[in-house]
Amino acid sequence: MERVLLVFENEGTGEKIRALLEQTGAARGILCRTAAQARVLAAQQGISVVICSYRFPDGSARELFYDLPRGSAMVLLARQDMQALWMEGGVFRLSPPITRRALLDTLRAALSAARRDTRPARSEEERALIARAKAVLMERRGIGEGEAHRLLQKRSMDEGRKLSDTARLLLEEAERRTQ
Repeated sequence: MERVLLVFENEGTGEKIRALLEQTGAARGILCRTAAQARVLAAQQGISVVICSYRFPDGSARELFYDLPRGSAMVLLARQDMQALWMEGGVFRLSPPITRRALLDTLRAALSAARRDTRPARSEEERALIARAKAVLMERRGIGEGEAHRLLQKRSMDEGRKLSDTARLLLEEAERRTQ
């Protein structure tokens, strides 16, 4: 049986989905509450599909998606208006109310896509942009890297942009201020 990662801040939601997956024999669910836990479990255990909500206590589904191992897929359970912000391949979207059949069909599609490795990883240029933007925030606001990353993520989510695009804009703004 395939293993999938269930990332939900609300444990009740995660437990309901895990029970459904395991009762139907679709997959074995491993439940966690934070993006950090999900990153570690996905990397250590080679889990290729994540079912999750839009936000976690420590980040967003978008950030988690880009930090997953290559070849991973995500089933995003979110309101329709939140889904409009997602254009990435490898992300399967479901909005409430979620039926048993819809969840199982979407999971099958995600498992199939994960095997095909459809998601592009962040490029070295994107990682460098993000690191430079975090450094600017750290220097300007006197904060640590974790807080700078959260601020960058929040702005990215608020504006509906990829993290690397938000980092690029932040660096351009910082450059204009110094001129």
